Amino acid sequence: MGIDVGGIAGSALRELESGLRGRLLGPGDGGYDTSRAVFNSMIDRRPLAVIQCADASDVLAGIAFARRHQLPLSVRGGGHSVAGNAVCDGAVMLDMSGMKAVQFDTEARTVRAGPGLTLGEFDSATQARGLATTLGVVSMTGIAGLTLGGGLGWLNGRYGLACDNLISAEVATADGQLLRASTHENEDLFWAIRGGGGNFGVVTSFEYQLHEVDVVLAGALSYPMHTAPEVLRFYDEFVKAAPDELSTAASLALTPGREPVLSIVACYCGALDEGERVLRPLRTFQSPVDDGIQPMPYTALQTGADGGYPSGRLHYWKSGYLRDLTEGATQTLLRFLPDMPSTASGVGLQQMHGVASRVAPSATAFPHRAEQYDFLILSQWPDAADSPRNIEWTRALFDAMQPHLEDAVYVNNLGDEGPGRVHAAYGDNYPRLAEVKKTYDPDNLFRANQNIAPPTDAPAGELDR
Repeated sequence: MGIDVGGIAGSALRELESGLRGRLLGPGDGGYDTSRAVFNSMIDRRPLAVIQCADASDVLAGIAFARRHQLPLSVRGGGHSVAGNAVCDGAVMLDMSGMKAVQFDTEARTVRAGPGLTLGEFDSATQARGLATTLGVVSMTGIAGLTLGGGLGWLNGRYGLACDNLISAEVATADGQLLRASTHENEDLFWAIRGGGGNFGVVTSFEYQLHEVDVVLAGALSYPMHTAPEVLRFYDEFVKAAPDELSTAASLALTPGREPVLSIVACYCGALDEGERVLRPLRTFQSPVDDGIQPMPYTALQTGADGGYPSGRLHYWKSGYLRDLTEGATQTLLRFLPDMPSTASGVGLQQMHGVASRVAPSATAFPHRAEQYDFLILSQWPDAADSPRNIEWTRALFDAMQPHLEDAVYVNNLGDEGPGRVHAAYGDNYPRLAEVKKTYDPDNLFRANQNIAPPTDAPAGELDR
């Protein structure tokens, strides 16, 4: 165990290690660098100790150790947060990636899933039974952080967000309890973890509602760039009238040869013949140069984007919500696209509609319930020397888009952007979330996240919006 104990007695670390079912790692130990690595290569942080948790008892032991020695604590599920909050310098890191249990109740169509599962692992297990629930759109993402932040995916129109399909969760809290949170137990905690992130404890298992999903009608349409204004205008009108079974996303990118590309991806989750009818107007408008829409296994759709996000790249994202694809918004996007520094980057407009948009904003901690697009500038590049110009371009486009965006953001897209943006992520639910935080984590142990600070008696400072 290569841990530099500093002011912590070696006996305390040995005692911690002896009580774990998993492993305790420090710098120099095999597996340490793998555990601390996250998908955003801009992040290179070195925790004091890594606990590779085998079960909930290891999680509780790590929480107790961090509290006792007043150490920062971070939690790693899939390690897919662009902010890299899974890993912190000098912290105790709970590496949950080994907790991958999957337990089905076939009759009730539910599954209890471990927090270390990726979307791909979860989908593989549920699709073996012809079942699925809403998760994200890149299979390497961890289910834990995605669900706690809301969880927008290809089934959101018909079945809601991932957090809408959460039935219960087992949560390890700052005071060392292991609580079950549901609509009948610890209801305030259950409300808060459905969109409030990891602010309230460490979830050691998730129970989801599943739905019959097998083959979907899905794929991408590509259009010549000179038709982009007309296509995006039609697309905006088309998807607003679409049935719940259809979820879509539009994207703007550059080919390796720097040719601008407009693509629209669709997923119809319902009867295939009805899906063909629903999608016909979109597939015939302006004669797309490529039409890849076809019946496919749901897992094929879920893994289809994986190749665009290889490990080792540096990431910088900016995001917001866009209600309407106005002419002004479209022209701004098309003006910036040719100058995008990296051909690995892209601008996405993932549609949120249907069931996900009709849930009351106060029903869960996720507040942004409306027919809208999750607008994301996803910049990525391989060479650190190119970071300044990629970041500068991303910020410039985001600033230019401000007149068209809501004062809101999807928390799972946030980098390190300050308290004003955190408030925008939680919206009108922030005060209630702060009260729940005060109940379950009054000392703000769980602060390596898009943090909700417990309220104090001191006057609130001016927010940096």
